[in-house]
Amino acid sequence: MNSLLRHHLRLLLLAVQFYTRLPIPAWVGYSDELLNKATIYFPVIGWLVGGVAAAVYAGGRLLFHQNDVALVLSLGAGILLTGAFHEDGFADTCDGFGGGWTKLRILEIMKDSRLGTYGVVGLLLLLALKLAALRGLSPAGVSIALLVAHPLSRATALTCIFSHQYARENEDSKAKPVAKKISRMELAAGLLLGALPLLVYAGWAGSPAALLVLVPVFAVKTYLARYFQRWINGYTGDCLGAIQQATEVTVYLFFLILTTWSSL
Repeated sequence: MNSLLRHHLRLLLLAVQFYTRLPIPAWVGYSDELLNKATIYFPVIGWLVGGVAAAVYAGGRLLFHQNDVALVLSLGAGILLTGAFHEDGFADTCDGFGGGWTKLRILEIMKDSRLGTYGVVGLLLLLALKLAALRGLSPAGVSIALLVAHPLSRATALTCIFSHQYARENEDSKAKPVAKKISRMELAAGLLLGALPLLVYAGWAGSPAALLVLVPVFAVKTYLARYFQRWINGYTGDCLGAIQQATEVTVYLFFLILTTWSSL
């Protein structure tokens, strides 16, 4: 195998190892430097998760003939595949910023593995909003939204790594290798990988209006990044998870609005 191709395959598999519960071959190995470079494949994990979620949704509808059951199974499949990695980050972010009033206290709460009231309420509202938004789409619309939202939301989280500083000063955080700065070229590659399903859909469906989803996605990311910057002077791995989850549900809501207005 070509050495360059093998290198990028290794990076992709490292991304699979870090962001999902899927096993990878032992020859891939591990290093913090490689994991940092593997960050550009974060959006490709979105292809995988979105594809599995869409497949489970289609299978659930075929088997149970119940849209709600299929949606719950689809959301559950995505959570199982990632080990609730990003949902956990979202919940910890809710707890940290909900219960802390200083940078030190916020970071301390976010590092605590226990789930608090803010995290529980935030997570329940998030999952309910996902379910409600997807429930308003057609079966084809659900699959498209899943395939677009997962890669795009992960690419959006990459922009925070590029534009902001990691907030924790200690080097023992599990997210530290991922949180190291990425280059402009790496960011561009990650954004292209994340936006590719959206571009394909917009071209295939002849729907340039679908590209407008980038506006609310960017707005949500910008607001959250500035909020994190104001309180903790940067971001943490949990903050990245919160950005991914918030922008994922933003895509679902946008497609719901697009569907509603196109049917008027």
